[in-house]
Amino acid sequence: MRNYGDLQGRWKALRAAREIAVREVACIGAPRTLLCADFGGLQSQAIALAAGVHGDEPAGPWALLSLVEDGELDSRYAYRAWACTNPSGFELGTRESADGVDINRSFGRGGQTPEARAIVTANRDRKFALSLDLHEDCDADGFYCYEYGAGDVGRSVIDAVAAAGYPIQDLHQCDLGGPLTDVMLDKGVVRPPAALEIESIGGLSYTLSIVRHAARRGLTLETPVRLTWDDRVAIHRIAVKAAIATLSKQVLP
Repeated sequence: MRNYGDLQGRWKALRAAREIAVREVACIGAPRTLLCADFGGLQSQAIALAAGVHGDEPAGPWALLSLVEDGELDSRYAYRAWACTNPSGFELGTRESADGVDINRSFGRGGQTPEARAIVTANRDRKFALSLDLHEDCDADGFYCYEYGAGDVGRSVIDAVAAAGYPIQDLHQCDLGGPLTDVMLDKGVVRPPAALEIESIGGLSYTLSIVRHAARRGLTLETPVRLTWDDRVAIHRIAVKAAIATLSKQVLP
Protein backbone atom coordinates (compact mmCIF):
# COMPACT_ATOMS: atom_id res chain seq x y z
CA MET A 1 0.00 0.00 0.00
CA ARG A 2 2.82 2.41 0.85
CA ASN A 3 5.48 1.05 -1.51
CA TYR A 4 6.06 3.79 -4.05
CA GLY A 5 8.58 1.61 -5.86
CA ASP A 6 5.86 -0.95 -6.64
CA LEU A 7 3.48 1.76 -7.83
CA GLN A 8 6.19 3.32 -9.97
CA GLY A 9 7.23 -0.03 -11.46
CA ARG A 10 3.71 -0.92 -12.49
CA TRP A 11 3.19 2.43 -14.18
CA LYS A 12 6.44 2.05 -16.10
CA ALA A 13 5.43 -1.46 -17.18
CA LEU A 14 2.45 0.11 -18.96
CA ARG A 15 4.76 1.71 -21.52
CA ALA A 16 4.82 -1.50 -23.50
CA ALA A 17 1.56 -3.10 -22.41
CA ARG A 18 -0.69 -0.09 -23.03
CA GLU A 19 1.40 2.17 -25.27
CA ILE A 20 1.52 4.85 -22.60
CA ALA A 21 4.21 7.51 -22.43
CA VAL A 22 5.41 7.47 -18.83
CA ARG A 23 8.14 9.91 -17.82
CA GLU A 24 9.72 11.18 -14.63
CA VAL A 25 9.37 14.93 -14.10
CA ALA A 26 12.06 16.48 -11.92
CA CYS A 27 11.08 18.30 -8.73
CA ILE A 28 13.64 21.09 -8.87
CA GLY A 29 15.04 21.68 -5.42
CA ALA A 30 14.11 18.24 -4.07
CA PRO A 31 15.70 14.78 -4.56
CA ARG A 32 12.62 13.22 -6.17
CA THR A 33 10.60 13.03 -9.35
CA LEU A 34 6.92 12.75 -10.24
CA LEU A 35 5.53 10.19 -12.66
CA CYS A 36 3.55 11.73 -15.51
CA ALA A 37 1.70 9.49 -17.99
CA ASP A 38 0.21 10.63 -21.30
CA PHE A 39 -2.00 8.37 -23.38
CA GLY A 40 -4.98 8.40 -25.71
CA GLY A 41 -5.65 10.24 -28.96
CA LEU A 42 -3.51 13.31 -29.48
CA GLN A 43 -6.33 15.12 -31.28
CA SER A 44 -8.93 14.27 -28.64
CA GLN A 45 -10.19 16.43 -25.80
CA ALA A 46 -8.01 15.81 -22.77
CA ILE A 47 -8.73 14.83 -19.17
CA ALA A 48 -6.30 15.45 -16.31
CA LEU A 49 -6.06 12.81 -13.59
CA ALA A 50 -4.12 13.08 -10.33
CA ALA A 51 -3.88 11.26 -7.01
CA GLY A 52 -1.83 11.05 -3.85
CA VAL A 53 -1.21 14.70 -3.05
CA HIS A 54 -1.74 13.70 0.59
CA GLY A 55 0.46 10.75 1.42
CA ASP A 56 -1.89 9.32 4.03
CA GLU A 57 -4.62 8.87 1.37
CA PRO A 58 -3.26 5.86 -0.57
CA ALA A 59 -6.41 4.46 -2.20
CA GLY A 60 -6.42 7.15 -4.90
CA PRO A 61 -3.06 6.30 -6.49
CA TRP A 62 -3.82 2.57 -6.56
CA ALA A 63 -7.33 3.13 -7.92
CA LEU A 64 -5.98 5.37 -10.68
CA LEU A 65 -3.36 2.76 -11.62
CA SER A 66 -5.96 -0.01 -11.71
CA LEU A 67 -8.22 1.97 -14.03
CA VAL A 68 -5.38 2.37 -16.52
CA GLU A 69 -4.08 -1.20 -16.15
CA ASP A 70 -7.57 -2.58 -16.74
CA GLY A 71 -8.25 -0.33 -19.74
CA GLU A 72 -11.34 1.13 -18.05
CA LEU A 73 -10.98 4.73 -19.25
CA ASP A 74 -12.99 6.03 -22.22
CA SER A 75 -10.66 5.76 -25.23
CA ARG A 76 -12.27 8.75 -26.95
CA TYR A 77 -10.26 11.06 -24.68
CA ALA A 78 -6.60 11.85 -24.27
CA TYR A 79 -5.31 11.65 -20.70
CA ARG A 80 -2.57 13.16 -18.59
CA ALA A 81 -2.20 11.24 -15.34
CA TRP A 82 -0.07 12.23 -12.35
CA ALA A 83 0.37 8.86 -10.65
CA CYS A 84 1.23 10.21 -7.20
CA THR A 85 1.83 13.90 -6.63
CA ASN A 86 3.41 13.45 -3.18
CA PRO A 87 5.67 10.38 -3.43
CA SER A 88 7.70 11.17 -0.31
CA GLY A 89 4.56 11.54 1.81
CA PHE A 90 3.11 8.41 0.22
CA GLU A 91 6.04 6.33 1.43
CA LEU A 92 5.98 7.94 4.88
CA GLY A 93 2.21 7.66 5.22
CA THR A 94 1.98 11.36 6.05
CA ARG A 95 -0.32 14.07 4.75
CA GLU A 96 2.68 16.34 4.17
CA SER A 97 5.73 15.73 2.01
CA ALA A 98 9.10 14.78 3.48
CA ASP A 99 9.72 18.53 3.67
CA GLY A 100 6.80 18.84 6.11
CA VAL A 101 4.63 20.81 3.66
CA ASP A 102 1.02 20.22 2.60
CA ILE A 103 1.54 20.25 -1.17
CA ASN A 104 -2.17 20.81 -1.78
CA ARG A 105 -1.84 24.31 -0.36
CA SER A 106 1.11 25.25 -2.58
CA PHE A 107 -0.17 25.68 -6.16
CA GLY A 108 -0.29 29.47 -6.11
CA ARG A 109 2.28 31.73 -7.79
CA GLY A 110 3.42 29.09 -10.24
CA GLY A 111 3.95 26.50 -7.51
CA GLN A 112 5.44 27.06 -4.07
CA THR A 113 6.80 23.54 -3.52
CA PRO A 114 9.01 21.46 -5.83
CA GLU A 115 6.09 19.14 -6.57
CA ALA A 116 3.61 21.92 -7.34
CA ARG A 117 6.13 23.75 -9.56
CA ALA A 118 6.79 20.56 -11.51
CA ILE A 119 3.07 20.00 -12.16
CA VAL A 120 2.22 23.62 -12.97
CA THR A 121 5.18 23.88 -15.37
CA ALA A 122 4.43 20.60 -17.13
CA ASN A 123 0.75 21.51 -17.54
CA ARG A 124 1.50 25.06 -18.66
CA ASP A 125 0.63 24.58 -22.35
CA ARG A 126 -2.19 22.05 -21.89
CA LYS A 127 -5.96 22.50 -21.80
CA PHE A 128 -8.35 19.98 -20.28
CA ALA A 129 -12.09 19.37 -20.54
CA LEU A 130 -12.07 17.85 -17.03
CA SER A 131 -9.73 17.45 -14.07
CA LEU A 132 -10.16 14.72 -11.45
CA ASP A 133 -8.11 14.60 -8.24
CA LEU A 134 -8.48 11.52 -6.01
CA HIS A 135 -8.46 12.09 -2.25
CA GLU A 136 -9.64 10.43 0.97
CA ASP A 137 -11.18 11.79 4.18
CA CYS A 138 -10.32 10.27 7.56
CA ASP A 139 -13.39 11.83 9.23
CA ALA A 140 -16.12 11.10 6.67
CA ASP A 141 -18.68 8.32 6.85
CA GLY A 142 -19.44 8.36 3.13
CA PHE A 143 -18.25 9.53 -0.26
CA TYR A 144 -18.50 13.15 -1.37
CA CYS A 145 -16.83 15.50 -3.85
CA TYR A 146 -15.94 19.13 -4.48
CA GLU A 147 -16.95 20.56 -7.86
CA TYR A 148 -15.54 23.59 -9.69
CA GLY A 149 -16.02 25.27 -13.06
CA ALA A 150 -18.52 24.65 -15.84
CA GLY A 151 -21.11 21.91 -16.07
CA ASP A 152 -22.75 19.63 -13.53
CA VAL A 153 -20.75 16.43 -13.26
CA GLY A 154 -20.72 15.95 -9.50
CA ARG A 155 -24.38 15.01 -9.18
CA SER A 156 -23.95 12.12 -11.63
CA VAL A 157 -20.88 10.91 -9.76
CA ILE A 158 -22.77 10.89 -6.45
CA ASP A 159 -25.68 9.02 -8.07
CA ALA A 160 -23.34 6.37 -9.51
CA VAL A 161 -21.61 5.75 -6.17
CA ALA A 162 -24.96 5.57 -4.36
CA ALA A 163 -26.39 3.20 -6.99
CA ALA A 164 -23.47 0.84 -6.29
CA GLY A 165 -24.59 0.66 -2.66
CA TYR A 166 -21.95 2.88 -1.07
CA PRO A 167 -22.74 5.56 1.54
CA ILE A 168 -22.88 9.25 0.64
CA GLN A 169 -21.67 11.76 3.19
CA ASP A 170 -24.23 14.04 4.82
CA LEU A 171 -22.31 17.27 4.33
CA HIS A 172 -24.32 19.05 7.00
CA GLN A 173 -22.77 16.61 9.49
CA CYS A 174 -19.24 17.07 8.12
CA ASP A 175 -16.78 19.75 9.28
CA LEU A 176 -15.44 21.12 6.00
CA GLY A 177 -13.39 23.71 7.82
CA GLY A 178 -13.89 27.42 8.42
CA PRO A 179 -16.11 29.31 5.98
CA LEU A 180 -16.68 26.24 3.79
CA THR A 181 -19.09 24.93 6.40
CA ASP A 182 -21.54 27.67 5.43
CA VAL A 183 -21.45 27.31 1.62
CA MET A 184 -24.40 25.96 -0.36
CA LEU A 185 -24.27 22.16 -0.28
CA ASP A 186 -25.95 19.71 -2.61
CA LYS A 187 -26.32 16.07 -1.59
CA GLY A 188 -22.74 14.86 -1.52
CA VAL A 189 -21.42 17.78 -3.60
CA VAL A 190 -19.60 20.87 -2.29
CA ARG A 191 -19.41 23.81 -4.72
CA PRO A 192 -17.23 26.32 -2.89
CA PRO A 193 -16.41 29.78 -4.27
CA ALA A 194 -12.67 29.94 -4.90
CA ALA A 195 -12.06 32.81 -2.49
CA LEU A 196 -13.80 30.98 0.36
CA GLU A 197 -11.81 27.81 -0.23
CA ILE A 198 -8.48 29.63 -0.36
CA GLU A 199 -9.38 31.37 2.92
CA SER A 200 -10.45 28.08 4.49
CA ILE A 201 -7.43 25.98 3.55
CA GLY A 202 -4.80 28.72 3.51
CA GLY A 203 -3.55 28.30 -0.03
CA LEU A 204 -4.30 27.32 -3.61
CA SER A 205 -5.07 23.63 -4.16
CA TYR A 206 -4.22 21.53 -7.21
CA THR A 207 -7.83 21.50 -8.42
CA LEU A 208 -8.40 25.21 -7.91
CA SER A 209 -5.17 25.93 -9.77
CA ILE A 210 -5.90 23.71 -12.75
CA VAL A 211 -9.49 24.95 -13.09
CA ARG A 212 -8.21 28.52 -12.93
CA HIS A 213 -5.58 28.01 -15.64
CA ALA A 214 -6.15 24.87 -17.69
CA ALA A 215 -9.38 22.92 -17.11
CA ARG A 216 -12.99 23.90 -17.82
CA ARG A 217 -14.28 21.87 -14.87
CA GLY A 218 -12.81 19.90 -12.01
CA LEU A 219 -13.75 17.47 -9.25
CA THR A 220 -11.94 16.52 -6.06
CA LEU A 221 -13.15 13.05 -5.04
CA GLU A 222 -13.20 12.08 -1.35
CA THR A 223 -13.58 8.46 -0.16
CA PRO A 224 -14.04 7.66 3.56
CA VAL A 225 -10.92 6.07 5.05
CA ARG A 226 -13.02 4.13 7.57
CA LEU A 227 -14.37 1.85 4.80
CA THR A 228 -12.40 -1.21 3.71
CA TRP A 229 -9.51 -0.86 1.31
CA ASP A 230 -11.35 -2.67 -1.47
CA ASP A 231 -14.39 -0.42 -1.03
CA ARG A 232 -12.31 2.75 -1.17
CA VAL A 233 -10.58 1.69 -4.38
CA ALA A 234 -13.90 0.58 -5.88
CA ILE A 235 -15.57 3.90 -5.08
CA HIS A 236 -12.81 5.85 -6.77
CA ARG A 237 -13.07 3.66 -9.85
CA ILE A 238 -16.85 4.16 -10.02
CA ALA A 239 -16.54 7.92 -9.48
CA VAL A 240 -13.87 8.44 -12.15
CA LYS A 241 -15.77 6.45 -14.77
CA ALA A 242 -19.06 8.20 -13.92
CA ALA A 243 -17.46 11.64 -14.24
CA ILE A 244 -16.03 10.80 -17.66
CA ALA A 245 -19.30 9.25 -18.84
CA THR A 246 -21.20 12.40 -17.80
CA LEU A 247 -18.65 14.59 -19.57
CA SER A 248 -19.13 12.54 -22.73
CA LYS A 249 -22.84 13.30 -22.73
CA GLN A 250 -22.16 17.00 -22.31
CA VAL A 251 -19.34 17.64 -24.79
CA LEU A 252 -18.93 14.78 -27.27
CA PRO A 253 -21.13 14.49 -30.38
